[in-house]
Amino acid sequence: MALVLYTGPGNTNAFKALITAEYSGVKLELAKDFQLRVSNNTPEFLKMSPLGRVPVLETPDGAIFESNAIARYVAKLKADNPLYGSSLIEYARIEQWMDFATTEIYAGLVRWRSAIRRFGDICYDPTIVEFAINIFKGSLDALNAHLANNTYLVGHSVTLADIVMTCNLCWGYSCIMTKAFTSEFPHVERYFWTMVNQPNVKKVIGKVKQTKALPAVQSLRKAPAKEQAKPKEVKPKEVKKEAPPKAAEVEEEEAPKPKPKNPLDLLSPSKMILDEWKRLYSNTKTNFREVAIKGFWDMYDPEGYSLWFCEYKYNEENTVSFVTMNKVGGFLQRMDLARKYAFGKMLVIGQNPPFKVKGLWLFRGQEIPQFIIDECYDMELYEWTKVDISDEVQKEHVNAMIEDQEPFEGEPLLDAKCFK
Repeated sequence: MALVLYTGPGNTNAFKALITAEYSGVKLELAKDFQLRVSNNTPEFLKMSPLGRVPVLETPDGAIFESNAIARYVAKLKADNPLYGSSLIEYARIEQWMDFATTEIYAGLVRWRSAIRRFGDICYDPTIVEFAINIFKGSLDALNAHLANNTYLVGHSVTLADIVMTCNLCWGYSCIMTKAFTSEFPHVERYFWTMVNQPNVKKVIGKVKQTKALPAVQSLRKAPAKEQAKPKEVKPKEVKKEAPPKAAEVEEEEAPKPKPKNPLDLLSPSKMILDEWKRLYSNTKTNFREVAIKGFWDMYDPEGYSLWFCEYKYNEENTVSFVTMNKVGGFLQRMDLARKYAFGKMLVIGQNPPFKVKGLWLFRGQEIPQFIIDECYDMELYEWTKVDISDEVQKEHVNAMIEDQEPFEGEPLLDAKCFK
């Protein structure tokens, strides 16, 4: 018997099991023809989940309800699953953070969401909302402090704790946690966007869009129906039949709207072919200065492209080497949407902490493309300065960054990453 998961569409609790299955190589099937609030109210379903809640996993040995329990079961189907750590203490800490994700993060979100609604005759009370937000901020402060020195919740790779935490945060980011709110917790920000862009996670949840505004205050009590006078009987007017639309008109109405072009595709053609530069960079193994660097400047089109230096604004926080390198790696992952229009080099500089993060980026056009600024939150974590190529000092700085010159600015390179 196959493992069958009963859930409605977009259920972040069901995502826990589906993501765990992706990491574990376990096949889950979604129940066919499942209708939320209909299928889960049937006697058959209530035998599997007494409260009629989803998700529910049907297994050869019986059904399991509660999302964390389902995720644990799926993870245990793979022997020695790294999602459960490599030691007893890691196992305990994974369970610890799973509980924290449920009792602090998810519960805090539910408390906050409930506070901005009105139940029955209970009026909306701003002090209750403020109380709920302050409690939730306390939980996020604790999580933010832990993530200041850790890329993941436990160990150096994704575990079941990260999957549960990410799914719970995903609900919050989508419905109630605005950018103005989450910017107070930069390490949680970095962690969340790193996690949702992991291939196994993104395959399940797709692209996450952060809410731009808090939901409106609403009442859950139906307004009493007003007694209305019996309407006078009105004879229906004779409706004049219209001729059916011609086939051509129907086709025109049903034709899908063309996808809007990226503004960068509408720029005047450039003599610089970005893919040619990327190939030259990748294929040059010797005499890099004479071949690749010279080739870059021969190709470079200052009218069609622009060069930018960037420097991380919070280098004093970069006290752990692997966390700093993972931070840069996550940034490059999220820049994938710009691959057609950009080339970049990111350097982690220094032998001892705090490490400095600096970069060089080549963008199509004369400004940093707006769609990148809008979609990649990391952009605002860096100070951006346009390169003046008439300045020989700046031009040499560009050469050194493309080449991964070491020492760089008098210091060794801890890491160098390329976006191409």
